[in-house]
Amino acid sequence: MVHGFLSNRGFWNRWMLRLKACDVPFVAVNLEPVFGSINDYIQGVEQAVRRVEAATGRPPVLVGHSMGGLAIRAWLGAQPRYERVHHVITIGTPHRGTWLGRFGWSRNTRQMAEGADWHRQLALAESPQRLAQFTCFYSHCDNVVFPASNATLKGADNQHVPGVAHVQLVDQEIVFNEVRRWAQEQ
Repeated sequence: MVHGFLSNRGFWNRWMLRLKACDVPFVAVNLEPVFGSINDYIQGVEQAVRRVEAATGRPPVLVGHSMGGLAIRAWLGAQPRYERVHHVITIGTPHRGTWLGRFGWSRNTRQMAEGADWHRQLALAESPQRLAQFTCFYSHCDNVVFPASNATLKGADNQHVPGVAHVQLVDQEIVFNEVRRWAQEQ
């Protein structure tokens, strides 16, 4: 589980007891440096994936909220093999940037700006087969990632959650249930 901008792994506390009760193993990462490049987070995601692989012997389901989904995509871009991941679920991730990114001063917020070259470079490395491994949750009431279509990916299972703001997307049963379903499917 990979958190978004200006957060930490404690963001996932709301899910941890529920996942444990379902016997779903998990690792939540901290993205550091806080204001660094999204590419700086690849190693942290890699370490978490290795921990899950070692504990379960299976490829993990990766879950990212907001910028965390971009960190997962950056990590995937460094992976030559598809079998290292079972599925990816993004929640309110600015896959094609967000209008608000233009006001950021840090390296990662500039990367999240709508129209940033970083997004185009990331997309160039992604095949239709890779994008078919994604479920993307988005909302037209997202107050951080807009326009809403920027939280979707062509070829992914894009699921609209109506009437929900950016952080509250994580609190929706449909989102948690989808994570649990993919994790227990293995």
